[in-house]
Amino acid sequence: MDGKKVVIIGGVALGPKAACRLKRLEPGAEVVMIDQDEYISYGGCGIPYFISGDVNSVQDLMSTSFHMLRNPQFFEDVKDVKVRARTRAIAIDRQKRTVRVLDLGTNAEEDLPYDHLVIATGSTAFRPPIPGVELPGVTSVTNLHSAMEVKDRISKGKVDRAVIVGAGAIGCEMAEALGDLWGIETHLVEIADQVLPGILAPSLAAIVKNHLEEKGVRVLLGRRVAEIRRGDEDGQLEVSLKPDETIRAQLVITAVGVRPNCELARSAGLATGATGAIIVNQMLQTSDPRIFAGGDCIEIPHLITGQSVFFPQGSLANRQGRVIGTNIAGGAAKFEGTVGSFSMKVFDLGIASTGITPQTAIKNGFDAQSVLVVQADRAHFYPTQDLMYFQLTVDRKTRRILGAQAIGSNGDAVSGRINAIAAILPFKPTVEDISNLEIAYSPPFASALDVLNAAGNTAENILDGLNRPMEPGEFEKCFIMEENPDILCLDVRSPANAAPFVERYGDRWLNIPQETLGKRFDEVPKDKRLLLVCNSGVRSYEAMRQLENAGITNTVNVQGGAAALKKAGVFPKADEGDKNHD
Repeated sequence: MDGKKVVIIGGVALGPKAACRLKRLEPGAEVVMIDQDEYISYGGCGIPYFISGDVNSVQDLMSTSFHMLRNPQFFEDVKDVKVRARTRAIAIDRQKRTVRVLDLGTNAEEDLPYDHLVIATGSTAFRPPIPGVELPGVTSVTNLHSAMEVKDRISKGKVDRAVIVGAGAIGCEMAEALGDLWGIETHLVEIADQVLPGILAPSLAAIVKNHLEEKGVRVLLGRRVAEIRRGDEDGQLEVSLKPDETIRAQLVITAVGVRPNCELARSAGLATGATGAIIVNQMLQTSDPRIFAGGDCIEIPHLITGQSVFFPQGSLANRQGRVIGTNIAGGAAKFEGTVGSFSMKVFDLGIASTGITPQTAIKNGFDAQSVLVVQADRAHFYPTQDLMYFQLTVDRKTRRILGAQAIGSNGDAVSGRINAIAAILPFKPTVEDISNLEIAYSPPFASALDVLNAAGNTAENILDGLNRPMEPGEFEKCFIMEENPDILCLDVRSPANAAPFVERYGDRWLNIPQETLGKRFDEVPKDKRLLLVCNSGVRSYEAMRQLENAGITNTVNVQGGAAALKKAGVFPKADEGDKNHD
């Protein structure tokens, strides 16, 4: 008896994983994987690192951990999977159970029969409706061909200045890739009022923006690209921004997101959702049970909001590929959804998040509260420790954790904390669960009371009314930008740490060290709103409780303290604050 015939459309992430899983479980299955490109099974997320030079060659992105090249011959010899590269699927006949394919080399068409079909058509970079976006020198850099072309131009010295449209994850990674090794003058343009919109809360996004600028990237927020024109010089482009600026560059990279490739599925009558992606069940079957789909072309449940989302991630595609391979082989594996975990590197910063931001939580009907703490990622006395900026999103009514985000220079520590939260988010943990979450402790890896536990404790204090927080952005608005005379900043750090701020802000900045506050209540103004500041928010919280006990209640605690404000660039460079931890 012949094995079941399985056709897989798409050979980058999900397709190869589904094929290999199926062949391990059912070696007799006849598996054909087709892809319209000549390159298959490569790490697309590594493209920015290939351009930056961290990854030496395209072959590195296509190699196994044992340095075997994942080309069609590899899959046929090692995995017993037949690969047809440079072959495009053009139609699915669900009644006959065939896929019409076009050989892009010979233009010959044929029908491939299937018992089960897997759609892994991925996504395509969104080309924004900007006049001139099709000009030479404008690219999205989402595949190996465009990546090699861009790197070739850069390495030949043809690019001195570049404009990146979109400050999402790809835009920020490309800004690093262009500037770090190649020294290209880079302008990062974003229509939103922050970098990484929808990914990070504003307080952490401000830190990333400031870091990009420190590394020489010019960040332009709240700006729209109106037009791209040919310049007077050969290879020169002119990028017109609204309201009133034109930037001349030799390279423009659009990084404004991707859209699912679902035309083939839609033409075959398969159901698609509000996101535009293919609808699947938990077994990753489409509306036709013989056809499975996964990766960047499907929508999946978000386990926090309950909404269907389009969340393209290579890690999800690989997990989904295994589920599909198992189920085609007769299993009953399930993919229940995502909590939206994400990580990246921008120059010297590791960035990670899981769940949802406070803004997204509010949009989805939660009574959201943001909690920001700053603490060493290792024992404070250990030589490699550095500050981590850790933020929780919690629901005031249920005390449920809705999301977590972190930034720090030790990226392994950042991703480790976020992964710990991600693992329990599907089970609806509360702030008490985070306060008491067990973390493996050793000075080289964590503090005895970990930053994650500290965030849970702070969340408890805020929800219980013991700690009245103020966001760093709100501090900047009311103290730095507006200079409200009814507001006074009470700095409870040492005189040496506070001195530059007292000198700059005069009577608006009062310094009373927290350890002496109990004897100096008479120096605290009773007719002003007091913004309590220390380095991280810990001593200022202690000061709030002392003042409360003395009957002084017109106080707020600036979350993250001076450390967060300085990291976000709120204070002028001349201001030098406490570099020690609370």
